Amino acid sequence: MKIFGPLYERALAWARHRHAPAYLVGLSFFEAIIFPVMPEVMLAPMCVAQPKRGFWFATLSLAGSMVGALVGYALGHYAFEAVKPLFAAMGMLGGIEAGIATVQAKMAESPWAVFLLLVIGGFAPIPMKVFTWASGIVGVPMLQYVLSMLIGRGKRVFAIALAIRLFGPRAEAVLRRYIEPIGWAALVLLAALVAWVVWKAKFAG
Repeated sequence: MKIFGPLYERALAWARHRHAPAYLVGLSFFEAIIFPVMPEVMLAPMCVAQPKRGFWFATLSLAGSMVGALVGYALGHYAFEAVKPLFAAMGMLGGIEAGIATVQAKMAESPWAVFLLLVIGGFAPIPMKVFTWASGIVGVPMLQYVLSMLIGRGKRVFAIALAIRLFGPRAEAVLRRYIEPIGWAALVLLAALVAWVVWKAKFAG
């Protein structure tokens, strides 16, 4: 069953629109909170179409993600219990709870251990919203949180812009060709994270 391919094609249609930069900012914002499609799938074709503006597009995407990360943090901190049923209905509750357990474990070590976890998580194909909500729920210090989101997401979007600047349409073609396995791989990684947290909690108890 193809899920990510059709979403990618929709993102491509947005990328060709004259208001594409605004759509990119909006997609980046909502992806950090709840939307399932990573903004890179829209950023890539925009960079192909205008490679000299690729780094500007990456900056716009990062700005949208950062505002979304702050909103996601606030929602996690103040509204998680209220929206739990929504996440459960969307099949996202397990991932959020796994993220909470992981962030809590790192918080027990130090705020900078959380910083390193979030930086690594920002580059992994794991939905950003898992970490934004979990960080707000756990109460990650704002300095470490903002820096980790800035670095973790920044290196992803600027890496896309750089790859397309260097390799042109071939880089976007690879993303288009492998978007389905990339999307499913992200879900498998998320499921593995949930299983690991459940296993750890079971044997710790």
